[in-house]
Amino acid sequence: MSQPIIALDNITVAFHQKKRTITAVNNVSVHVERGDVYGIVGYSGAGKSTLVRVINLLQEPTSGSVVVNGEVFFQSDDKTGKITRISSQKLRDRRRKIGMIFQHFNLLNERTVTENVAFALQHSPLSEKEKAKKVAELLELVDLSDRAQQYPSQLSGGQKQRVAIARALANDPEILISDEATSALDPKTTNQILALLKKLNQEFGLTIVLITHEMQAVKEIANKVAVMQNGEIIERGSLLDIFAQPKEQLTKEFIETATNIDKAIETVTAQPMVQNLQPNEIFVRLSYVGETTDEPLIAGLFRDFNVTANILYGNIEVLQDTPVGSLLVILSGTPEQIKASISTLADHHVEVEILKGGQ
Repeated sequence: MSQPIIALDNITVAFHQKKRTITAVNNVSVHVERGDVYGIVGYSGAGKSTLVRVINLLQEPTSGSVVVNGEVFFQSDDKTGKITRISSQKLRDRRRKIGMIFQHFNLLNERTVTENVAFALQHSPLSEKEKAKKVAELLELVDLSDRAQQYPSQLSGGQKQRVAIARALANDPEILISDEATSALDPKTTNQILALLKKLNQEFGLTIVLITHEMQAVKEIANKVAVMQNGEIIERGSLLDIFAQPKEQLTKEFIETATNIDKAIETVTAQPMVQNLQPNEIFVRLSYVGETTDEPLIAGLFRDFNVTANILYGNIEVLQDTPVGSLLVILSGTPEQIKASISTLADHHVEVEILKGGQ
């Protein structure tokens, strides 16, 4: 197995105040492979931004080890208490290969778009002509060539974030850290920025660490996900695994919001046919992954068990080229028939959750 481009092991970050210690990150390990879009999702205060700032030592950990591109940035020895750090000069050089974008853009208001991007190249060995060419190429990449001489005050939020992305790419980073970069943007602009990040990952092999409280953003571009709560990672896995088989309640809540299934359940449950379920009916949620979505299982329930399925809502997402679906259905039949049909669905890897009825 190839060496991860980012290896955070047993990271703890504690802040000491007069009478108490606040542990923002508690013994967390994260390995990011080259080319990953690694989503770290959690509510505000979960510790995700503190954790990601450890990658380039903007936040030095209290303990643990930070290895980036095979180079030790920080390492503490639990037994001796000895701490090994990368030198300040080396850290400055290495940070140039780790780009960052933030929620509030952090642009220089008195400088033009061109000057904001060029600012990242002030310590570059490139000639002035080469810098100008580089900036022009970056602005073309983020589709802002026509805004080159404008100031941040003349730009929309999405355009400001594109400038920030161009600036973050100026030193040809291998890693891009996106810390809530779409949180201040409207849904349409958010999708445009996420599409740009996806393009950078796919076309240039850029490794991206995506920090967000929105599972929708993770769903759009990430291939791996970690869920943080109270300074700890409570669940992690591939995007498909997390969406198809979430284990923790918080993860389920994030996914229900991202897929709108929570709103669908609320709306459908209020319908008269669900409110007034008959004794021979149950209201269920069916969840399925992959090839199962192509099989006529619902039609087979009537054919094989004489169970009628009334589909009230359906949704299919394609995650990592794999379909993942949810159905809200009323099943009608005798208790024995329904029990047999649910057993068959389970045999075909369809998860059945009874939402109402069947008592």
